[in-house]
Amino acid sequence: MKVQTVQVSFFGGAGEAPLQVIVGATKLEDAMQYANKLLGFFKEVPGTLAPEVSVEEGSPEIKVDIDRQRMAELGLNIQTVGATMQTAFSGNNNAKYRDGAYEYDINILMDDFDRKNIDDVSQVGFVNPAGELIRLEQFARIYQTTGPSLLERKDRAASVTVKSFVLGRPSGTIGAEIQAKMAESPPPPGVTISYEGDLKNQSEGFGSLLIAMAAALLFMYLIMVALYDNWIYPLVVMFSIPVAMVGALLAMALTMQTLDIFAMLGMIMLIGLVAKNAILLVDFANQMKAEGHHYKEALILAGRTRLRPILMTTIAMVAGMLPIALAKGAGAEWKNALAWALVGGLTSSMLLTLVVIPAVYAIVDRIGLLFTRRKGNGGTGTNVEDSNSKVEVLDSELIA
Repeated sequence: MKVQTVQVSFFGGAGEAPLQVIVGATKLEDAMQYANKLLGFFKEVPGTLAPEVSVEEGSPEIKVDIDRQRMAELGLNIQTVGATMQTAFSGNNNAKYRDGAYEYDINILMDDFDRKNIDDVSQVGFVNPAGELIRLEQFARIYQTTGPSLLERKDRAASVTVKSFVLGRPSGTIGAEIQAKMAESPPPPGVTISYEGDLKNQSEGFGSLLIAMAAALLFMYLIMVALYDNWIYPLVVMFSIPVAMVGALLAMALTMQTLDIFAMLGMIMLIGLVAKNAILLVDFANQMKAEGHHYKEALILAGRTRLRPILMTTIAMVAGMLPIALAKGAGAEWKNALAWALVGGLTSSMLLTLVVIPAVYAIVDRIGLLFTRRKGNGGTGTNVEDSNSKVEVLDSELIA
């Protein structure tokens, strides 16, 4: 009896090893040689459990190497030789015995005492068109060797799978270390490498999620461009996303969570959630500027007025996520990373957006004033004042 204890995967199965590397080659010997080397890499990386190769050598077999030129000189062809040997050792049931309404197969093959060893195989006879009896040893080399216990093929090529379970470390981290060792000692020409299990799922899943994240950023920016009727101020809002990502990664690191698919989904959710803090500030500052306030005064008024709604909405969302982040029930570990990513991202956004967004807004507004002045003086060096370039003096109470 062979007993194994493995973790249940996301999809409920527990039989498949999370780490699977498929080594393919035209010749099975080449694939086996690099697979055994790869097995050594698996054993060197901490966290692998019971690494093994799917194809094991050691099954005894008799191999026949046919000299085709000699076979043709004796008047035989490969079809005749193959069919005769198949009948001799595997049997042929083409003939049928009919008894009334019933039909039975007649299996024709050599007796056991005629196919026990190499000598018996070498004495298999073939009759050529001239009626001569030809022995197999006259045109073939027969010898005993060992062969694989299992034959695998992938993409119509011989393949060997090196697989392992994991213990105590994320499968993605272990897979990255194994791939680094493979990069130091790449496979020889003619040997191909492909991945299955968690390595393949993570590669495909993270690629799709990164595309989704990029699409989310693009769509959010375009919607804000349409709403603001401006290409610059949406960029100011977008600066709230990096500070949220920093908080999400920091929270996951402090709580020892892995960056899995669910954590990536949480980060995609953050893109829409954290932008509302910056939108509150930028929108109110734009309203104050439209009423004639200087951009500095507008930013201070926006910070004072929008601080309470930013705190209320962010604290409410963080409080709603804490039960999921702290859950310890069955299957809760799959959703802990998502919740901690949201908690960390929302918290850092709440604290840093009030500092970063006004600073970026001020820089952008100054650059806008500079371009307005250059456009207004037409390059002649004359200072032209307009409503956007007036410098207002703020009283001491407002500055405080």
